[in-house]
Amino acid sequence: MYDGASVRPPYARLGDWVNAMPAELRQMKQAEAEALFRRIGITFAVYGEGGDPDRLIPFDMFPRVFTGAEWARLDRGVKQRARALNAFLVDVYGRGEIVRAGRIPARLVYQNDAYEKAVAGIVPPKGVYSHIVGIDLVRTGPDEFFVLEDNCRTPSGVSYMLENREIMMRMFPALFRENRIAPVENYPEILRRTLASVAPKKCNGEPTVVILTPGHFNSAYYEHSFLADLMGVELVEGQDLFVEGEFVWMRTTEGPRRVDVIYRRIDDAFIDPLCFRPDSMLGVPGLMDVYRSGGVSICSAPGAGVADDKAVYTYVPEMIRFYLGEEPILNNVPTWQCSKADDLKYVLEHLAELVVKEVHGSGGYGMLVGPKSTAAQVAAFRERLIADPGNYIAQPTLALSTTPTFVEEGIAPRHVDLRPYCLVGERVELVPGGLTRVALTEGSLVVNSSQGGGVKDTWVLAE
Repeated sequence: MYDGASVRPPYARLGDWVNAMPAELRQMKQAEAEALFRRIGITFAVYGEGGDPDRLIPFDMFPRVFTGAEWARLDRGVKQRARALNAFLVDVYGRGEIVRAGRIPARLVYQNDAYEKAVAGIVPPKGVYSHIVGIDLVRTGPDEFFVLEDNCRTPSGVSYMLENREIMMRMFPALFRENRIAPVENYPEILRRTLASVAPKKCNGEPTVVILTPGHFNSAYYEHSFLADLMGVELVEGQDLFVEGEFVWMRTTEGPRRVDVIYRRIDDAFIDPLCFRPDSMLGVPGLMDVYRSGGVSICSAPGAGVADDKAVYTYVPEMIRFYLGEEPILNNVPTWQCSKADDLKYVLEHLAELVVKEVHGSGGYGMLVGPKSTAAQVAAFRERLIADPGNYIAQPTLALSTTPTFVEEGIAPRHVDLRPYCLVGERVELVPGGLTRVALTEGSLVVNSSQGGGVKDTWVLAE
């Protein structure tokens, strides 16, 4: 918010807003926001800790603000990355030119647990494997942004982006009259248009789109039902669908209805028990046969997960050069691959200074934040790293930017990251905003909701 002693221009009007809000009013508004989240049912699930797994995600009322110029660069960089990741997926399930050219090791691709041999040779409609790409970004300086990781399968959190904005507009309408803030509420409309644009070749007329959910026990079930409602499409479970002939059908009270596009929110392993895990009760038997024959589109496509592996992540800048002939607009965080002997040696020597992550990890689990860990935690992680070095990457502890955050004693800086959602279909589109996650614990760098993080509204000021 501050550049030295002066308020940075994007936050100029927020300084007056904060000064005009006494502590009692702030506490009342915070309680109002929490009541709205609870009434609407915006929760996430945390398993394995006992008690009620459904938690209310902490919401901070102080928005994060970007200028139009700042956002224009992020917009270009995220779209560039999404295009390169999709080109990579089409390539590695086809001829594998990037591997043949020696730009990425074959073992990282073809021996990867997320590489699905069942889809080799398939080119999905419009050449898109990953239709919703969530790019996690961190800021380390006025003009310095880094990509922390890519999410190419089913990135969650977009419901928080939309609800954060709705609640802020409801509680502080004057702020939106005084600031020209770019809208995000058209995201569901763009998402539906994106999904419809990749309808299969056998689709005639207006495509029927559904969202496939594992069910109400899933941690992101609220988001599945929320998006289905806003898009005006059916929310289905595996038992609601069946395969007959060359198509997938949905059971309805008016009889079977053909389904053209499935926005799946379940993992590859569970989508078809005849192709993947035979014990899956969540998927649709025979779905992959229909997918291969062009009778249905699955978004994101099975196999997309190989592109968001944290070891493959280190090669995304090379993908951009190889497929697009461009230099990366957004840089990766410098990364050590622990599968390499020299990198492993360095990481083991500097373990207390680094952040170490599992290559398939998510949600803030399975990682070590060296500077914030005890000697015992570092020693225990060292043993895991030595036992299976190929399962880990390491990165420096970045000086993440902070934004003003309401805490008990008033306002304090807290570390944040940002997840914009890039939609890839006939067009590549990005709404001006995203999910800002905030580490509410003082000094913490872990922003995941499962690890005590919260969320903020993200503003992009219209030029």
